[in-house]
Amino acid sequence: MIGLAVLAAGAEKKPKANEPMNAHVGVVERVFHPKAARNWRGAEKQELHVVVWYPAPLTAVEVAQVIGPSGAALFEAGMASPNAPMVPAMKPLPLIVLSHGSGGSAMQMAWLGTALARAGFIVAAVDHPGNNSLQSYTAEGFALWWERATDLSEVIDGMQADENFGPRIDKERIGAAGFSLGGYTVLEIAGAQTDISALYDRCEKQPEQMVCHTPEMKDQGTAQRLLAQVRKTSGASLAASGDSYKDARVWAVFAIAPAPGFTLTQESLRAIRQPVEIVVGSADPIAPANENASYVRSNIRGARETVLPNVTHYTFLDTCTEAGKKQLGVYCEDGASVDRDKAHEQVATEAVEFFEKVLR
Repeated sequence: MIGLAVLAAGAEKKPKANEPMNAHVGVVERVFHPKAARNWRGAEKQELHVVVWYPAPLTAVEVAQVIGPSGAALFEAGMASPNAPMVPAMKPLPLIVLSHGSGGSAMQMAWLGTALARAGFIVAAVDHPGNNSLQSYTAEGFALWWERATDLSEVIDGMQADENFGPRIDKERIGAAGFSLGGYTVLEIAGAQTDISALYDRCEKQPEQMVCHTPEMKDQGTAQRLLAQVRKTSGASLAASGDSYKDARVWAVFAIAPAPGFTLTQESLRAIRQPVEIVVGSADPIAPANENASYVRSNIRGARETVLPNVTHYTFLDTCTEAGKKQLGVYCEDGASVDRDKAHEQVATEAVEFFEKVLR
């Protein structure tokens, strides 16, 4: 959920022995300017910043990507080759759009994005306006969660229109994956609809619950305070909070520790027909499985759920450096006996197998 994202190339390093080698990974950035009127959630810049990972030739030189200041990286963000050419291919490739957690960044999805790209997918991760760590946070960015689905739909538009990627994307094979509030977002784009009272009523009665004051909200105040602020600026969006933001172009979703999953209505979840795969940690205090992942899975026909023993919420962020562990506290803490890299490998393998099965 936290991001602190600055894309920087580190020293050249060989991929780990357990990484699949069917392709190297290229990485570039894109900025999209949607033409349609939309809610920018008070963001400093009215644009969608996107990080794109894609399969590159084996001759492309991969270097370590990091998040944080140069020389003082806080997170490791995988191996990739900046601005590398795409691997030659006869057929268009599937597109996966990625959604980060609340207050995070596109680069916090690098552990998953690079794995999917190495397996032959084009992957586009967006920085959600008003709710990403590259810019100042806004009350609207935190409070208008349902608007995030519009970001993913417009990233799909932008990628399809891109002169380099557009011709290489198979428009009939598009998936979405996300973590935490990003997991909620991809369920939303599959057709799930939101009842915001499920959160605000709970936080009014039980303000001590973790979901009402997650670590990244520390400077934003309580859920009720956020709601009071956005009532003054975003009445139209609040009125549309329960609408459907389904994008029929998305054929499958992979949700990691989706939160707040309990705000999604049973009726809308039961109407979802796309394949859905869900992963959550058994020790997650922010998105407890019983009222988030398991609740969602029990209401979507055919959905599958994997529970990882002792894994907490922030294990699904990129792997912390030693400097990150010293500075970032809870964002770098994992459950007893949990190896974050191995957890990432397990989840990434599951995501690759899932999308291979349902999109290829």
